[in-house]
Amino acid sequence: MNTNLDRSWPAVLAGLLLVPGLLAGQVEGSAEARMQAAVEQALERGIPVALLESKIAEGMAKGVPADRIALATEHRLAGLLRAQAAMSEAPGGVDATQLGVGADALAAGVSDAMLTELAVGSPGEQRAMAVAALAYLVEVGTVPEHALARVQDALARGPAALANLPGAAAGPPFGTAVPGRRGPPDGVRTGPPPGVRTGPPVPPRGGPPGGPPGGPPGGGGG
Repeated sequence: MNTNLDRSWPAVLAGLLLVPGLLAGQVEGSAEARMQAAVEQALERGIPVALLESKIAEGMAKGVPADRIALATEHRLAGLLRAQAAMSEAPGGVDATQLGVGADALAAGVSDAMLTELAVGSPGEQRAMAVAALAYLVEVGTVPEHALARVQDALARGPAALANLPGAAAGPPFGTAVPGRRGPPDGVRTGPPPGVRTGPPVPPRGGPPGGPPGGPPGGGGG
């Protein structure tokens, strides 16, 4: 196998998919071999390969060293395998998007048990939004139990309530307005900056804007 790490991304991906039978723990050698092993293991375990391809492509686009890309790919695979196990009992199964946000939630600090509870208790069309919101709330410092309760409460109140939760990435982006919602979106400040005077403009001294020039200060004449 060609181990030239300077090849373009499509060529690298093609090389990753050509050599079967390698497991991540058994590979010693190039970073490319480690990436190949991760992809092959994902195929064997039913993990959508696109979830790893995107990680590899992102690293290459940013010029990240190949060994770091390989490490990130291995970590991503480990998270996806955990998420797959935690979400295995979700009604109707999980798709690639749900699995990806599940791995993100685990990385943010959500426990496997909480991810299982939310995956089982959320309808398929809202599951990705619910898990993404849970991951965001935990990542910004909300106690995981409180974050889960907020998401479950929003699920019970309907899709609009869930879409209004910060971090519901599958819905409107955080910080954008939601139809039917009153007030500014979460995280968006309204009004003028501090110290900026508001109200009608003050005309310049000597007369209103657009009028004839005013006389000298003090109204003095000849």
